[in-house]
This record gives sequence, structure tokens and C-alpha cells, in this order.
Amino acid sequence: MAHDKDAAREMLRHTVATLAYRGEKAIRDVSDAVAGYRVGTSTRTPLEILWHIGDLIDWAYHLAKDGRRYVESAQASWADQTSRFFQNLKAFDDFLASDEPLVTAPGQIFQGPIADALTHVGQIAMLRRLAGYPVRGENYYMADIVVGRVGAEQSAPRREFD
Repeated sequence: MAHDKDAAREMLRHTVATLAYRGEKAIRDVSDAVAGYRVGTSTRTPLEILWHIGDLIDWAYHLAKDGRRYVESAQASWADQTSRFFQNLKAFDDFLASDEPLVTAPGQIFQGPIADALTHVGQIAMLRRLAGYPVRGENYYMADIVVGRVGAEQSAPRREFD
């Protein structure tokens, strides 16, 4: 049974590394025009989505560590939210890499905040395309995604396409 728990935890770490890789690609080199781009009156801007992603990752960390509920943070600039994205990923990954027990089941952490964050990274990529600043497509199966690499410094894409 311990092996299954370790495998689930490692899968969460791989998912966090994947979120860092895909997220970095979607949020790099974003202008103020793109950060504030809104397609409709009831839609979020990329900045609002990135802010929400930061809250989701913070929630995932606290679900794992102490079971704390979701807390909405104060909104900040694109640069601040980008830094927060990677800081929160690192804190969460560091906890997952530790020997501390998970308070919440890994599957619940994945199905809630982590899956939601992955969805929102895709929304930022789509909004960039709509704003005229698309992210190049990539064969993510071939990407150099490494467990523990959760910062802004990610590997160069191996196989991008238009």
C-alpha cells in the first residue's frame, strides 16, 4: 500500500512539473494588452486567470499540508502573478518531495485544484491566440518535463509546430 501512495505522490509531482512547463510557455512574454485582453463582458482576462491559478496552486499545497480551504488572494500585476505562479509551484512540489504525510488524498488534490489549473493554462493560451499573440503548438509527449523542475527556467521545446 505504501508503494501505491508513493506512486500517487510522484504522479502529482510529475503533474506539477507538467503544469510548470505548459504554464511557463503560456505566460512568457505577455504584454499588458494581452494580460488585460477580454473577449466578453463576463469573461476573465489572462491576468485574472493567472491570479486564479496562483490561488489554485496555493490551495493544492494547503490541501496536501493542512487541509485548509481555498483562499482568494489580492490581485497584482502580471509580473507579480508570474512570480507567484512559480513560487507556489515550488512550495507545493517541495512539500510533495518531503516525507510529510498528505492530509488530503492525491486523487482529490489532482481532480480539484490541479486539473482546474491545467484547464486555465489552456485558457490563457487560447486568449493569447485570440489577442494575436499565439503560443506555438508542441508535441508535449516529447517535451523534456522533469519532476522537480517547477520554476521559470524550463527546457526548450523539442518539437513545436504552427
